[in-house]
Amino acid sequence: MYPRKSACSASYFLFHQNFAILKSMQNRIEVFKQMLESDPDNSMVLFGLANEYQKSEDWRNAITALENYLSKADDEGAAYGMLAKAYEKIGEREKAKSVYEKGVEVSNAHGHPSMANDYRMTIDLDYSE
Repeated sequence: MYPRKSACSASYFLFHQNFAILKSMQNRIEVFKQMLESDPDNSMVLFGLANEYQKSEDWRNAITALENYLSKADDEGAAYGMLAKAYEKIGEREKAKSVYEKGVEVSNAHGHPSMANDYRMTIDLDYSE
């Protein structure tokens, strides 16, 4: 689930204009970083960067990008699952559990009960004592 485009229509257009370039380039992370240089608060680009870090299993940079994204965007819940997974991958289980719990809250607040239930089941199955 990607963030809504309402944040900045010019940045949204720039993102889609560069999407063809992104598909053909080997290092998408560098392209996202370059895009952030001109618009550091662009939540769509931050989410894209975090997603690329996650795909490359660069968990620490994924965490940094997701935390930055969440500080600037009104995410509906998906980024919390990504962030929790990244924390799991580096062995920070308590932090992952806390992020899943926040994901439950945010998902419910945005009308995504199935996402909230998925996070709740993960907490119950993977984090119960």
